[in-house]
Amino acid sequence: MQLTPHFTLEELCFSQEAARAGIDNTPSGEVTANLLRLAKMLEKVRALLKHPLHISSGFRCAALNARVGGSKTSAHLEGRAADFICPAFGTPYVVARKIAGTRLGYDQMIHEYGRWVHLAVPRANERADRELLTIFEPGKYLAGLTQLNEGRA
Repeated sequence: MQLTPHFTLEELCFSQEAARAGIDNTPSGEVTANLLRLAKMLEKVRALLKHPLHISSGFRCAALNARVGGSKTSAHLEGRAADFICPAFGTPYVVARKIAGTRLGYDQMIHEYGRWVHLAVPRANERADRELLTIFEPGKYLAGLTQLNEGRA
Protein backbone atom coordinates (compact mmCIF):
# COMPACT_ATOMS: atom_id res chain seq x y z
CA MET A 1 0.00 0.00 0.00
CA GLN A 2 1.49 3.33 -1.08
CA LEU A 3 1.27 5.79 1.83
CA THR A 4 3.08 8.68 0.17
CA PRO A 5 4.99 9.06 -3.11
CA HIS A 6 8.17 7.47 -1.70
CA PHE A 7 7.04 5.31 1.24
CA THR A 8 4.88 2.20 1.44
CA LEU A 9 3.13 0.54 4.36
CA GLU A 10 5.17 -2.60 3.67
CA GLU A 11 8.46 -0.69 3.88
CA LEU A 12 7.52 0.83 7.22
CA CYS A 13 6.47 -2.57 8.64
CA PHE A 14 9.11 -4.85 7.15
CA SER A 15 11.51 -6.55 9.55
CA GLN A 16 14.07 -9.23 8.77
CA GLU A 17 13.95 -10.25 12.43
CA ALA A 18 10.15 -10.66 12.32
CA ALA A 19 10.45 -12.75 9.15
CA ARG A 20 13.15 -14.97 10.71
CA ALA A 21 11.18 -15.43 13.92
CA GLY A 22 7.78 -15.90 12.26
CA ILE A 23 6.34 -12.82 13.96
CA ASP A 24 3.27 -11.24 12.36
CA ASN A 25 4.10 -7.52 12.24
CA THR A 26 0.80 -6.43 10.65
CA PRO A 27 -0.34 -3.03 11.96
CA SER A 28 -3.83 -2.21 13.24
CA GLY A 29 -5.90 0.55 11.68
CA GLU A 30 -4.82 3.03 14.35
CA VAL A 31 -1.15 2.15 13.79
CA THR A 32 -1.62 2.48 10.01
CA ALA A 33 -2.97 6.01 10.55
CA ASN A 34 0.17 6.82 12.56
CA LEU A 35 2.33 5.29 9.83
CA LEU A 36 0.68 7.59 7.30
CA ARG A 37 1.58 10.63 9.44
CA LEU A 38 5.11 9.23 9.83
CA ALA A 39 5.44 8.70 6.05
CA LYS A 40 4.39 12.32 5.47
CA MET A 41 7.14 13.47 7.85
CA LEU A 42 9.67 11.21 6.13
CA GLU A 43 8.68 12.80 2.79
CA LYS A 44 9.58 16.19 4.26
CA VAL A 45 12.93 14.83 5.44
CA ARG A 46 13.60 13.29 2.03
CA ALA A 47 12.81 16.62 0.33
CA LEU A 48 15.10 18.45 2.78
CA LEU A 49 18.00 16.06 2.20
CA LYS A 50 17.30 15.72 -1.55
CA HIS A 51 18.21 12.01 -1.39
CA PRO A 52 16.38 8.74 -0.64
CA LEU A 53 16.16 7.50 2.94
CA HIS A 54 17.00 3.90 3.79
CA ILE A 55 14.54 2.74 6.46
CA SER A 56 15.89 0.03 8.77
CA SER A 57 13.00 -0.05 11.23
CA GLY A 58 9.48 1.36 11.39
CA PHE A 59 6.49 -0.21 13.11
CA ARG A 60 7.24 -2.99 15.59
CA CYS A 61 4.52 -5.06 17.20
CA ALA A 62 5.08 -5.84 20.89
CA ALA A 63 6.61 -9.28 20.20
CA LEU A 64 9.05 -7.88 17.66
CA ASN A 65 9.93 -4.90 19.83
CA ALA A 66 10.70 -7.20 22.77
CA ARG A 67 12.76 -9.51 20.55
CA VAL A 68 14.98 -6.65 19.31
CA GLY A 69 15.34 -5.16 22.81
CA GLY A 70 13.29 -2.03 22.11
CA SER A 71 12.02 0.23 24.85
CA LYS A 72 8.65 -0.75 26.32
CA THR A 73 7.51 2.82 25.59
CA SER A 74 8.99 2.99 22.08
CA ALA A 75 7.15 5.09 19.49
CA HIS A 76 7.87 2.19 17.09
CA LEU A 77 5.10 0.26 18.91
CA GLU A 78 2.56 2.85 17.80
CA GLY A 79 3.91 3.25 14.25
CA ARG A 80 5.15 6.74 15.08
CA ALA A 81 8.89 6.20 14.57
CA ALA A 82 11.38 5.14 11.95
CA ASP A 83 15.10 4.48 12.04
CA PHE A 84 16.93 5.47 8.88
CA ILE A 85 20.11 6.56 7.19
CA CYS A 86 20.73 8.78 4.18
CA PRO A 87 24.29 7.96 3.09
CA ALA A 88 24.03 10.09 -0.07
CA PHE A 89 23.59 13.14 2.20
CA GLY A 90 26.03 12.29 4.98
CA THR A 91 26.59 10.50 8.26
CA PRO A 92 23.69 9.99 10.66
CA TYR A 93 25.05 12.86 12.77
CA VAL A 94 25.13 15.21 9.76
CA VAL A 95 21.61 14.12 8.79
CA ALA A 96 20.31 14.70 12.32
CA ARG A 97 21.94 18.15 12.49
CA LYS A 98 20.32 19.13 9.19
CA ILE A 99 16.87 18.03 10.39
CA ALA A 100 17.36 19.72 13.77
CA GLY A 101 18.06 23.00 11.98
CA THR A 102 14.57 23.05 10.46
CA ARG A 103 11.11 23.71 11.82
CA LEU A 104 9.89 20.17 11.12
CA GLY A 105 7.36 19.06 13.74
CA TYR A 106 8.95 15.85 14.97
CA ASP A 107 8.37 14.66 18.51
CA GLN A 108 11.78 13.13 19.11
CA MET A 109 14.97 12.62 17.17
CA ILE A 110 17.79 10.42 18.43
CA HIS A 111 21.27 10.05 16.94
CA GLU A 112 21.69 6.37 17.77
CA TYR A 113 25.09 4.75 18.24
CA GLY A 114 26.56 6.88 15.45
CA ARG A 115 24.83 4.49 13.01
CA TRP A 116 21.30 5.77 12.31
CA VAL A 117 18.70 8.44 13.04
CA HIS A 118 15.53 7.65 14.97
CA LEU A 119 12.72 10.06 14.13
CA ALA A 120 9.31 10.02 15.84
CA VAL A 121 6.19 12.03 15.11
CA PRO A 122 3.88 13.17 17.91
CA ARG A 123 0.66 11.37 18.70
CA ALA A 124 -2.35 12.65 16.77
CA ASN A 125 -3.49 16.05 18.06
CA GLU A 126 -0.45 16.46 20.32
CA ARG A 127 2.25 19.06 19.97
CA ALA A 128 5.72 18.23 18.71
CA ASP A 129 8.28 18.28 21.52
CA ARG A 130 11.29 18.36 19.12
CA GLU A 131 13.35 16.48 21.70
CA LEU A 132 16.96 15.86 20.62
CA LEU A 133 18.95 13.00 22.12
CA THR A 134 22.06 10.95 21.44
CA ILE A 135 22.82 7.42 22.61
CA PHE A 136 26.08 5.48 22.38
CA GLU A 137 25.55 3.02 25.25
CA PRO A 138 22.27 1.20 25.98
CA GLY A 139 20.15 3.13 28.45
CA LYS A 140 22.48 6.15 28.54
CA TYR A 141 20.87 9.01 26.64
CA LEU A 142 22.62 12.35 26.26
CA ALA A 143 20.68 15.58 25.74
CA GLY A 144 21.21 17.12 22.32
CA LEU A 145 23.09 15.82 19.31
CA THR A 146 26.61 14.57 19.89
CA GLN A 147 29.19 12.91 17.67
CA LEU A 148 30.87 9.74 18.85
CA ASN A 149 34.17 11.44 19.66
CA GLU A 150 32.70 14.53 21.36
CA GLY A 151 33.20 14.43 25.10
CA ARG A 152 34.23 10.77 25.10
CA ALA A 153 37.54 9.21 26.08
